[in-house]
Amino acid sequence: MYIYVNGSILDSTEATISPFDHGYLYGLGLFETFRTYHGHPFLLDDHFHRLYESANELGIVLPPYERGKIVGIIQNLLRKNNLEDGYFRWNVSAGEREIGLSTDLYESPTTIAFVKGLPQSFSSEKEAIILAQRRNTPEGSSRLKSHHYLNNIIGKREVGMNPSLEGIFLSEHGHVSEGVVSNIFWYKKSTLYTPSMESGALNGITRQFIISLAKKLDLKVEVGLYEQTELEDAEEVFVSNSIQELVSIQKLAGYSYPGSKGMLFTKLKKEYQQYTENCWSRLELLKG
Repeated sequence: MYIYVNGSILDSTEATISPFDHGYLYGLGLFETFRTYHGHPFLLDDHFHRLYESANELGIVLPPYERGKIVGIIQNLLRKNNLEDGYFRWNVSAGEREIGLSTDLYESPTTIAFVKGLPQSFSSEKEAIILAQRRNTPEGSSRLKSHHYLNNIIGKREVGMNPSLEGIFLSEHGHVSEGVVSNIFWYKKSTLYTPSMESGALNGITRQFIISLAKKLDLKVEVGLYEQTELEDAEEVFVSNSIQELVSIQKLAGYSYPGSKGMLFTKLKKEYQQYTENCWSRLELLKG
């Protein structure tokens, strides 16, 4: 595998990182995952906008975002790895510094971009379970897509490696939060619901896009704190992330749903796929 490391594309066996990198020592690191469609990195601007906002919160100084430069790196990685499309992880860690907590800005971060091939197909339906493990509170004011991933790992261990099963976190107060690697939505009485960030959920890029897409389709959307019973009483349920897009939930806690045959799920997924090869940001939906 070839990866991008601080300006160079290297064979992964040649890549190194300092043991003094504070992303390794103290978890001061961030990442974005996204995919390409016929070479187009879907919602790239949104992913990097979040990355830069999060880096600012952690005191990591990044060079100005240049879409053309990033796209060039993406295309080079696809070419070097003989891929038409790929699953990308763009990773930024604070960089090298002496052992010990630091309050100074990190002005020499380590940037690594990984790519791997996409599965030939993704499941359009999953079964979900409510996890015993609760979604822990964010380390800061809101959840970042950071190196602090133990909560997710514990949740994943509870679910196991079955790709057709997704675990759903409740918050410490019992509110529906998110999936192990996804955001969650449900539909009832002409309204689309999804948990707010107060539940501890990550404000996913695909989550934000789906909310904007639903509003563009004149669908009522409500964001808030919801009990498990409100989720169970839904007409349709689905989860989302940047790699698998929208995935319907067929069963949850003994309740059954239409799954991939759901009318709203079918409509949203079809509409979503019209943007994957040309859209850079959900803000483009406002132009229509």
